[in-house]
Amino acid sequence: MMIRLLLATLLSGGAVAAAPVDDARAILKEAVETPTVIGRGQVPVLAAKIRTRLVAAGFAAGDVTITPVGETAILSAVYRGTGKGRPIAVVGHMDVVEADPKDWTRDPFKLIEDGGYLFGRGVFDNKFDVSMIVATLIRLKSEGYKPRRDIILYLSGDEETDGKTAPLQAKQAKAANVEFVLNGDAGGGALASDGKPIGYTVSGAEKSYADFELSVTNPGGHSSLPRADNAIYSLTHALDKIAAYQFAPQINDVTRVSLADAAKHEPGELGGALKAFAADPSDAAAVATIASHPEFNGQIRTTCVATQLSGGHAPNALPQRAAANVNCRIFPGVGIPAVQAILAQTIGDPTIKIRQVGEFPAADASPLRPDVFDAVVKAVHARFPDVSVVPGMDSGASDSIFYRALGIPSYGVSSVFIKSSDVFIHGLNERIPSDAVAPALLYWHSLLTSLSR
Repeated sequence: MMIRLLLATLLSGGAVAAAPVDDARAILKEAVETPTVIGRGQVPVLAAKIRTRLVAAGFAAGDVTITPVGETAILSAVYRGTGKGRPIAVVGHMDVVEADPKDWTRDPFKLIEDGGYLFGRGVFDNKFDVSMIVATLIRLKSEGYKPRRDIILYLSGDEETDGKTAPLQAKQAKAANVEFVLNGDAGGGALASDGKPIGYTVSGAEKSYADFELSVTNPGGHSSLPRADNAIYSLTHALDKIAAYQFAPQINDVTRVSLADAAKHEPGELGGALKAFAADPSDAAAVATIASHPEFNGQIRTTCVATQLSGGHAPNALPQRAAANVNCRIFPGVGIPAVQAILAQTIGDPTIKIRQVGEFPAADASPLRPDVFDAVVKAVHARFPDVSVVPGMDSGASDSIFYRALGIPSYGVSSVFIKSSDVFIHGLNERIPSDAVAPALLYWHSLLTSLSR
């Protein structure tokens, strides 16, 4: 009841709410207007601004550290507890995807309020929850809150690009004996087109990311003298086989619950198929129906798809080389080498060389911890009492994978409720509802205190 009263006060714009909301919006404005795009060297600048705010709020200077990593950086901050429990970590990322001002309606690197929305690059991904988390930690300091365990903030600096900073922080978390991670860059709530809440998903798993280069070479020659082993044709045949191949369907504790819940909201044949698959993943008819819906096909299997193609060196010469990038999103628990082996077996052509491009870890789903889910339910229900909270699996990638790979459970618990029509992450005119700030502050306050007291 107290949480609902506080939320009502915040939403009504009362005096008690003004300072926390204004402070949070100021932090968000500062974050959005620091263009933390790869190549600009601005991540350390934003990290320094956040550090200044945390130290001013009462964090010991030695507990807030910035570590340079090339042109970017990582920020770590420790909110000291009584030491009666293992630390928990809260994570997000400071960097954003590039945005060309010529393409945007408004300056992407200015926080602009218009028509009930806050616009700007990163205002959603991921500077909103980063700002709300920082504002909440500052508020807890002002309240004199003393958790029974340390709360460690880890902000990475290249989640959108090279992914080199989060693995370093995951190692720090392992060394600090962190019990579990709360990730503000995954999970979250969905609103219908009329603004009514549909549900909330706790991201308890994500598919592993892997790029494979397929390449074939031969001597080539004059285009007037075609030969049977044309590099482009060979590569095309290999890609055709990959396009036709379907990885075996799979299920885990997370997707079993999320698909069963999705079945309640999907009408007709698809809803029936989701329900049937959740009960029996060997149901071939259900698998076939789900496979025809891209938004759900990735939830039941590993997927691999060609994303880039190159070949040949002259219009009047036989190609000496052809290559393609195949991007795979791998079901939790499946090893990357195993997927590479399946691709090679599917192609069945030893002249096609397959190599992994870059290195990303694979990890199992996180266990469904009752304490985490109970705390999320409490925080969500303070705003929307009847909304269902279910686990889910992300088809995309986040920093959580690096923590899970080291055996640290990680849960995507974004504070955002948003309509699908308002999601412009990585796209033009990225936005967040203006009224999202107040409930987000109550959400993070509830979540962090519930799990640390």
